[in-house]
Amino acid sequence: MNAFKIFLALIVVSSCQTKKIVNQENARDKVQKPNIVYILADDMGYGDVSALNAASGIQTPNMDKMLQNGVHFSDTHTNSSVCTPTRYGILTGRYAWRSRLKSGVLHGYDEALIEEDRPTVASFLKVNGYKTACIGKWHMGLGFQSKDNSPVKDENGLSNVDFTKTIGSPNLLGFDYSYIIPASLDMPPYVYIENGKAVEIPSTYTNGKKENVDGRGVFWRPGEAAPSFVFEKVLDNFTQKTVSYIGDQKKDDTPFFIYFPLTAPHTPWLPTGNANGKSKAGRYGDFVTMVDDAVGAVVEALEKAGKLENTLIIVTSDNGSNWKPEDKKAYAHRANYIFKGQKADIYEGGHRVPYIAQWKGVIPAGTQSNEIMCTTDLYATVAGVLHKPITKNEGPDSYNLWSAYTSNVKTPIREAIVHHSYDGMFSIRKGNWKFTPQLGSGGFTKPKTLEAKNGEAPGTLYDMAKDPQEENNLYKQHPEVVKELTQLLEKYKAQGQSRM
Repeated sequence: MNAFKIFLALIVVSSCQTKKIVNQENARDKVQKPNIVYILADDMGYGDVSALNAASGIQTPNMDKMLQNGVHFSDTHTNSSVCTPTRYGILTGRYAWRSRLKSGVLHGYDEALIEEDRPTVASFLKVNGYKTACIGKWHMGLGFQSKDNSPVKDENGLSNVDFTKTIGSPNLLGFDYSYIIPASLDMPPYVYIENGKAVEIPSTYTNGKKENVDGRGVFWRPGEAAPSFVFEKVLDNFTQKTVSYIGDQKKDDTPFFIYFPLTAPHTPWLPTGNANGKSKAGRYGDFVTMVDDAVGAVVEALEKAGKLENTLIIVTSDNGSNWKPEDKKAYAHRANYIFKGQKADIYEGGHRVPYIAQWKGVIPAGTQSNEIMCTTDLYATVAGVLHKPITKNEGPDSYNLWSAYTSNVKTPIREAIVHHSYDGMFSIRKGNWKFTPQLGSGGFTKPKTLEAKNGEAPGTLYDMAKDPQEENNLYKQHPEVVKELTQLLEKYKAQGQSRM
């Protein structure tokens, strides 16, 4: 072989090697950039998932299958025991009590809670090459424009919104596409908003509804509504829109992030079709089965689009279930499992939620993690998946828990979690210890507040490993732990972040 032929052969070999390296890098990049679908149920309790509660009155085969195929975190907590602040925490990686919202929730006409210059999970992923979509219940405030420069609401609380004008929307926070309702399904205005535009201008008014059906649960407030807005169809509409969005990605290799916050099983409880009578927990339980159907529809859509193998799917809830004492009397089902309290409370039932994640071939099937997690951890965790560092200003209360998704972690990743109730009561969890400096639920369970009497402990301290039902107050037996956690809570409150 002459020198020229040898030279050509070397070029061919070099080209093949270069192509092989490029293909390996592209494959590695694909693995590092999974599609991400985050499904957020609204008011679904830990005990509503049948695989987590042997005595459940509800069957959830799709979530059960995900649990079998992926990882379940048994000690996951929402950063608040109600929806608006939890949603803020999920997308920003920041405790909502650091924002202007110190208690309660927003309503449909309220201004945006997330500051436009604040990084979000969506904006982070968008910068890193993702297509981003938000489909479902928003409930973090929007940017409505009023008529003739008048206030959005007049002195009587009536709307002055001009729905023909552009509406501030999730698109300002890193989402390429959005299709939402402003708040909960029981809060006006009742209108779909797509990319900052009303899909149909509200021109009717609903007088609201409050019926004592199945004990309770059929309720919505009076207010403006689009003529074609049908309460019973909203959940299915959002599911169909999400399925359609996934189908559109079939021939596109660009990774995508879908934030899919559901409207169920929050009131109004509106099970339809085959869901009626499907559970042993009344209309609420039937509505939970529709949540499970939505999860199944998303998984099926990913499979049909050829995206399931490289998609990280997460299913969780924005807080515990609003399963009241009267519901417990009517049904054997325990929506919040063994945990004390309900939605809005500082008690465990207010903020301990199911958390299931699946990514075939990456997350070992049938894994359970006891790692303590907060819903604010999504930001740092997806950054960890992508091997991208984040600054202190990004997700300041977010920890990278990715290693706990794929293996048994021996040492805690998080130092502690701060819990927050509807009324603004604080609690802190570190290791097995949960400390609350006040007495009462701070939420919906009575009494909301209590004053210590006759030398009683002014707060509570529980060993959650031995006492997950919060029955044995060890406040006085461990003053050193009370002191440590008091100082740590105040430190976190004073600082702009808790992630060191």
